[in-house]
Amino acid sequence: MISEIVIVQHPVSVCVPQSYSVTLSVRAVGTGSLKYQWFQSEEEVPGATGADLVISVQKTQLYICRVNDQKGNFVFSEWAKVKVWDIAKPVTRLPGAWKGEPHIAVHPTPQAVRRGERVTLQCFAFGIPAPQYQWYRNGNPLQGSTRETLQIEKFDREHEGAYLCAVSNVLEEKWTEPADVSIVVPETLPAKRLTATDKVALLIGNLNYSHHPPLMAPMRDVHELANLLQQLGFRVVSLLDLSRAEMLSAIDKFLQLLDRGVYALFYYAGHGYECAGRNYLVAIDAPQPYRPENCVSVQRVMRSMQEKRTALNVILLDTCRKWYNQHCAISEIRSLAPLGNTVYGYATCEDAEAFEVQDGERSSGIFTKYLNKHILRPEKVTHVLEQVSEDLGRDPLVTGKQVVEIRHTLKDPRALSDPIQSTGHTGELRLRDVCWRNANELPERRTLAFPCGAEVELSFSALFSNVVIVFAVVKGTGRQVLDCSVLLRSNPVMEDVFSNEGRSDGMDSLLLKGANNPDCSLRLCGLQKLQKSLVIEVDLHYTHADSKLRLTETRRHDIGRPLMARCELHARKQGEGAEGRAGAPFRTIDHMPVRKQQPRQPLGQPCRPSTRKADNAWKFAEKQPSRRSNEPEENDENELLGRT
Repeated sequence: MISEIVIVQHPVSVCVPQSYSVTLSVRAVGTGSLKYQWFQSEEEVPGATGADLVISVQKTQLYICRVNDQKGNFVFSEWAKVKVWDIAKPVTRLPGAWKGEPHIAVHPTPQAVRRGERVTLQCFAFGIPAPQYQWYRNGNPLQGSTRETLQIEKFDREHEGAYLCAVSNVLEEKWTEPADVSIVVPETLPAKRLTATDKVALLIGNLNYSHHPPLMAPMRDVHELANLLQQLGFRVVSLLDLSRAEMLSAIDKFLQLLDRGVYALFYYAGHGYECAGRNYLVAIDAPQPYRPENCVSVQRVMRSMQEKRTALNVILLDTCRKWYNQHCAISEIRSLAPLGNTVYGYATCEDAEAFEVQDGERSSGIFTKYLNKHILRPEKVTHVLEQVSEDLGRDPLVTGKQVVEIRHTLKDPRALSDPIQSTGHTGELRLRDVCWRNANELPERRTLAFPCGAEVELSFSALFSNVVIVFAVVKGTGRQVLDCSVLLRSNPVMEDVFSNEGRSDGMDSLLLKGANNPDCSLRLCGLQKLQKSLVIEVDLHYTHADSKLRLTETRRHDIGRPLMARCELHARKQGEGAEGRAGAPFRTIDHMPVRKQQPRQPLGQPCRPSTRKADNAWKFAEKQPSRRSNEPEENDENELLGRT
């Protein structure tokens, strides 16, 4: 008779594509009925209480199963690693009747190298169980070469030959295609891969306008693009809802991070327009009607980036380019220098609109939707934008209404995925590090002790460079505290613009990311306006165990000026700097009226495209005279495209 728990089948490690459905199994015998609980790393998997665990994997994770009997005995299975390959190029689909035998997704590639260079060969395969690897050269096994990557530090004549890899598991063994690696003289060597000394990106999304219709898409678009650029090695500053003075100040800070050899990327999503061949970005405090002096000139930003002698400048604009008031004075800007390093990606062509899709759960600019799909490709940046253009051109929502326009002066095949090589530029890199840390410093985690004996831990997460989320978790209550709850406030009060009516639940779930099951959270937006230290006030409400009275205790924690607050974007006065031209005064964001939010679209309704930026009634002025005939109008989406 079995008196203890014995695991007779352990879960096996696997290697599969992203989103593939995997079943991990454990089998055990023991006295009476057995219970199971699966764990992902050290966290319980909710509801995973069977002998089989079915998961749709998104990233590499470790899993283990605990088996209990009715007497309180338990035993753990062996760890199972579910590995997900993150392969940049498209992976050949798995065979329809795939049973887990090795399927090679990436074969080693032939190479011609200089003597003494490092050589890296790669082989990636899927398999259930996870496959094992063995490398061969000229048919002979290489001792100790049993990983997916084979690296030879200093390649010499003795290393030349045909390399291949055997991939196997209990089901089958397969071989890669052979890859010939040889030494060549420098004259026949392919061009060396281009590198950047650093990568810097500034992303601005304007959505809550004081005098123009609000937008939905820029928030999610900026958030997703920032994450993708960070994967490519970019230092990213992402900002939401900037006044004109704040936009100019942020651009000035961005330019300070640029230098020779740097890859620079500037992205903007929000209202915009075109005037006499010049493109303008509309700040959230721009009046109606606005003029060039109320907005930010794209051409001036381009010129300033070029003056830094960067290796690559990329300007991406998800904004309309409708012609607007062609009789107004345009900003003066010299032509760009022929440096061969600039790429412009416009969401739409001249005198046309750009659109965002709103379906109640997810809002996205159509241009940025496809940009985010392709931006990680290790290809020349213009080729990436061509893929974006082709995909957008096939989108039935905007057929005949929006077409991507690409301009460039590249003389080298530079890609956003090019590696960073800072050798010889460490001095400039050190200065950029100081500026970078100044704009991205978060308060440290802190535990506050209350007189009643309770303890509350505060932690912080940066959603954007000017939006911080404060999380509060009750860590201990003591004997006299019952039924406690936490409330967070800030001093000064910082508006949470994402809680306004009209924001979807899907967007709100994005903004809550950053902590596991907090007892309370507080979003603080517009940190660039902060001119003094920010104090977090924590109210602890509880019932006293003896008196049964409901009591409140408050603790305050000074967190200084987090993230972009330290950069003092507010210090730039209206009209200061190269953009400061005399013009009609307008109210700043600090004196905005209450915004009117668009009504929320009911969930479950079909998505519909809507114009996301500005249109222009100037060309109709003669037929329809009006005192506001030069004012940009927002077209109704149903009139333009209709409900899909």
